[in-house]
Formats: sequence, C-alpha cells, structure tokens
Amino acid sequence: MQSKRYNADLTPPWKKQRPAPEVAAEPDLVVEEVTTGFCGAVIRCEKSAQGPTVTLEDRFGKHRVFPMEPRGFLLEGKVVTLVRPAGRPAPSAPARTASGSVAVPGARARVARAGRIYVEGRHDAELVERVWGDDLRIEGVVVEYLEGIDDLPAIVRSFSPGPDARLGVLVDHLVPGSKESRIAAEVTDVNTLVVGHPHIDVWEAVKPSSVGIPAWPSVPRGQDWKTGVCRALGWPENTGAAWQRILSGVRSYRDLEPALLGRVEELIDFVTGGGDA
Repeated sequence: MQSKRYNADLTPPWKKQRPAPEVAAEPDLVVEEVTTGFCGAVIRCEKSAQGPTVTLEDRFGKHRVFPMEPRGFLLEGKVVTLVRPAGRPAPSAPARTASGSVAVPGARARVARAGRIYVEGRHDAELVERVWGDDLRIEGVVVEYLEGIDDLPAIVRSFSPGPDARLGVLVDHLVPGSKESRIAAEVTDVNTLVVGHPHIDVWEAVKPSSVGIPAWPSVPRGQDWKTGVCRALGWPENTGAAWQRILSGVRSYRDLEPALLGRVEELIDFVTGGGDA
C-alpha cells in the first residue's frame, strides 16, 4: 500500500507565479489585500523587524496593517507588489482629535446651534469637553450641566425643543428600575433624546487603568458614592481634588468605557441632525 505524498512546499500558488509589477504605496492609493480581501486606502508605510508594512484604512475608518509581501495586493483587479515610495518620507496618518475623529487643521468654531446637550453635573460636562470638545466646537454644539435630573420633564418643556433646536440629555445610571430611568421615561418629546450609561457616576465611566487603579470599588448603599470611592482607595475625601486626579488620566476616547462613548456620539448625531441654528 503506497502512502500519498504531500508537497512540503506550502507557499500559496499565487506567490509562485512570475513577479508582479511593483507599485509605490502612495498616500490614498486604494488596494485590496489578497488573503483577507480587506480593501482600503494607504495611510502609511513603516519598517518593522519582520520587514516593511503598510497600513490601510477602509471606508468605515477601520485600520489594518499588512506586510508588504511580493504579490500581496490587488490594484484594479491585478496582482501587484507594494513598495515604499522612493525619495520622500512615508505618509503619516491624519491627525486625530481626542474623540478619534479626523482633525481639521485651522477649523474655526461654528456659531452655536439652538440645540443643546444637557448632562447631569459639572464633572460630566468637563469629561465630555475633554474628549469631544474639538468636535463640539466645529459642530456648534453647546454642552450644559443641570446639577441633577429630578426636574428633567419641566426642564425639557422650558427649553421647547423643535426640529431646528433639538435637545439631547445624558443621564448617569440609566438602568431598568432606577430613579433615573423613571424620570427619563416621562420625557416623550420627539425632538428630545434621553440616553444614558449604566455607571453610578461618570467617574466610573473612566477606565480604572487610566486612573492607575485595579478597579472601581464597590460602595455600600446609603453611603455617598464619591466619598466612599475616595475612602476605599485611600484618597483624601475631597471629591473635587479626586475628580481632577481622574480627569488628568483621560487623554482620549481610549480612556473611557464603551457604554459612555456610544451614548455621547449618539447625542451629537441627534442634535446636529436637526438642521442649522
């Protein structure tokens, strides 16, 4: 009985073919990576220990890094070999704001819209400004804080939202059965969007690793949460100083929990979708 012999050469067939044309990986060149089908524009080329790489950005803004191997890409349906552009520095990635948006050099703040975003407290407002401030100024969106949402239905009626003056509200601890969820349910105006995150306080929406702690402590019910956090972490029981310590660890959206990121982006989209001020 004769055993079946296998070819030890596992090189993909497309790599065994004749050399493909070399194409300089110029900025914005759109190519498709042959093994994954990922299609995107060239953002930058870099050197690595394993050889040169190219970063592609697809139409959704997602980035992928690929080795610049022979016959590794398709250009207009034809196999090519990408090479680093000659005689010029590698293209750099576009500058980003703290929220991850593409920065607009020299952009001026827009005249404020009639619409607004309301948040519960000053710490919420400062955190939103830290991460989304550049975006909000370009869009002309003003963020104000309420010092709590107990009177939210009356506040919404007083604001008188409309198609060109939409109101977005960010609520802490918006979970089923909470006081906050009951208050939010009373707001039914079609030009108002109330969303929230599950964290007890916006402090908890900052990733513990960004603050230099292993986790946010559990505070017994009936105890002031912020004071309890300071006590559990061995910090001075000064919530203002504690907040500045937390805020200093926030440099970009990467320092925040996804549950907050998505809700703020949702509010910005809602307020800016209602027309100009």
